[in-house]
Amino acid sequence: MNIYVGNLSMETTADELRQQFTQFGAVLSVTIMNDKYIGSGQPRAYGYVEMASKLEGTAAIASLGGRTLRDRIVSVVEALPLSDKAGKVTNIKIDPLKRRGERKRQNVN
Repeated sequence: MNIYVGNLSMETTADELRQQFTQFGAVLSVTIMNDKYIGSGQPRAYGYVEMASKLEGTAAIASLGGRTLRDRIVSVVEALPLSDKAGKVTNIKIDPLKRRGERKRQNVN
């Protein structure tokens, strides 16, 4: 089960996050997101924890949601993939011609 953990302190480490979740079961992976794409590498204050089973993940979500970690109240929810109504992962396409505030006029008859 993949779990989203939000509102993390910038100082929170993957090991600290893993330690919080291991009391509920086997943790397969911990990822704290960062700004590697813009070059700073600074943490983004959220991450993902993958647990071995849904039962363990659900217990972790129920217990850790709203708990304080490094003086911040964290949000903990099941991470769901971005999908369309048929359950397929959606590719998001951005039209380069449509910029913020600019829209094509449509003729409505």
